[in-house]
Amino acid sequence: MASQDWLEKDFYQMLGVSKDVSEAELKKVYRKLARQYHPDSNAGDAKAEARFKEISEAYSVLSDTEQRAEYDQLRAMGAGGARFTAGGGGQGFDDIFGGMFGGGGGRQYTFQQGGPGGYEDLFGGMFGGGSRMPQGPRKGRDLTASTTLDFETAARGETITLQGPSGQVKVKVPAGIQDGKKVRARGKGEPSPDGGAAGDLILTVHVRKHPVFEREGNNLRVKVPVTFVEATLGATIEVPTLGGEPVKLKIAAGTPSGRVLRVKGRGMQTAKATGDLLAEVQVAVPARLSDEAKAALEAFRDAESDENPRADLLARARG
Repeated sequence: MASQDWLEKDFYQMLGVSKDVSEAELKKVYRKLARQYHPDSNAGDAKAEARFKEISEAYSVLSDTEQRAEYDQLRAMGAGGARFTAGGGGQGFDDIFGGMFGGGGGRQYTFQQGGPGGYEDLFGGMFGGGSRMPQGPRKGRDLTASTTLDFETAARGETITLQGPSGQVKVKVPAGIQDGKKVRARGKGEPSPDGGAAGDLILTVHVRKHPVFEREGNNLRVKVPVTFVEATLGATIEVPTLGGEPVKLKIAAGTPSGRVLRVKGRGMQTAKATGDLLAEVQVAVPARLSDEAKAALEAFRDAESDENPRADLLARARG
């Protein structure tokens, strides 16, 4: 991104956060805005699409520690009186510096305050302060992009193809990536203007929700309906797995609704760890009963004890 763009855009204001916002709060705000303006939820809405691109651009800079520091320094330079405005000849920010270095109006520079070869050294050398110009070739600019994957694709990982400034770029998305995480493809950004290393491509990955599974760290949670009879007498049932065949799970007699049963190693698989499948039992109450089934339940009611399952709850509520 050009420094001129950073001077003109207030990324904090775009996201509605303060300049001292923490990383956790920044991520929380971004996720909320991304869900609100994501193209999948606003089909055909050009304004929502533009807003989504705007907040994605702002978050990509502010969520990167180095880029955020550089952005804050540059904005501080502009706010502190070192801003360069158009002169009498109609030159802008790029034209002025392009003329100084003989590069024309298209070349763009990023300035950092302090340190060897930084803001002070650069301008000291220009205006007789005794400092020198930064030496050595410069790294090309980093580029940012985003992609949205379905849940199963994100789970198994995939190599995706993007259109870069110099042609197509392939980026490997690792298996088990979480929503909002970034992948850095080194050397896939813009080329250096003077023979240095190319910049990086920073890809933000969004993951669609799954209709059945929810992710909890590397574990997957699924709600499994069981009948009253299965929960009471016990049973062996089938439970779905992500991208595979169902597994058989034994329900013990007297299993209450809400109990979580764990299936080892059938959760999300990443390069570092493999999670479990958490099956939450939910006792399903039949909406309709045959006359025979109703009579059987009434007989069961008459035969069971008079113990009130809510007695302890009522006693504790009274204190």
